[in-house]
Amino acid sequence: MLDHLLSPEVSAPIFGRDDGAPAGWAVSRGPVGYAEAVAAMEARAAAIADGTASELIWLLEHPPLYTAGVSAKASDLIEPERFPVFESGRGGQYTYHGPGQRVAYVMLDLTHRKRDVRAFVAALEAWVIGALGAFNVEGEVREGRVGVWVERKGPGWAREDKIAAIGVKLRRWVSFHGISLNVEPDLSHFDGIVPCGVTEHGVTSLVDLGLPVTMDEADAALKRSFEKVFGAVAETAAPI
Repeated sequence: MLDHLLSPEVSAPIFGRDDGAPAGWAVSRGPVGYAEAVAAMEARAAAIADGTASELIWLLEHPPLYTAGVSAKASDLIEPERFPVFESGRGGQYTYHGPGQRVAYVMLDLTHRKRDVRAFVAALEAWVIGALGAFNVEGEVREGRVGVWVERKGPGWAREDKIAAIGVKLRRWVSFHGISLNVEPDLSHFDGIVPCGVTEHGVTSLVDLGLPVTMDEADAALKRSFEKVFGAVAETAAPI
């Protein structure tokens, strides 16, 4: 599935809308509180399901915080007092959000795309991998590990680090939550949790890989890649 989505021979968006309508594309320039963002996202997802609002991709940054997905284990929260901790309805385990990390909340109506959860997750992975490719970073997925990974090698060593997390939820076939891409976060902030329950691998970012990528540049790459996988977008105002 993922190889097909990333094939250069594919010209039409694999996960595009049946009517070709563009999704809204909104960027918040200042930090957005987590509880406020989730409330706005859930309200928008409900309106999409009711047919009273259009689809929306919402890019933002959060203040430093941890979120617990539906599969989170209490033992994976190593430093519970370090940052605020929020229960989240998304899939997955513990993750970190904070400045320098681009969070993209994805509110898409799969009724007008494909009612296929596995294909949707594969499309999200292809979106992130395509964006990383703009910076000559080879993002990869691994069986049994959610997210997008980067293989790193040096003299006598090799490891895989996570550069992007994926955690979504569907309600009435409308998605919410989404992806987070590490552009230039403080990677030490991940030390307060076991990220996504994975202990044997690390975390990286574009800047950590030696690429001085700005948030605006990351946004532009995400937008181009999104259009290839999901179809057209139209810039709009953020929900809050």
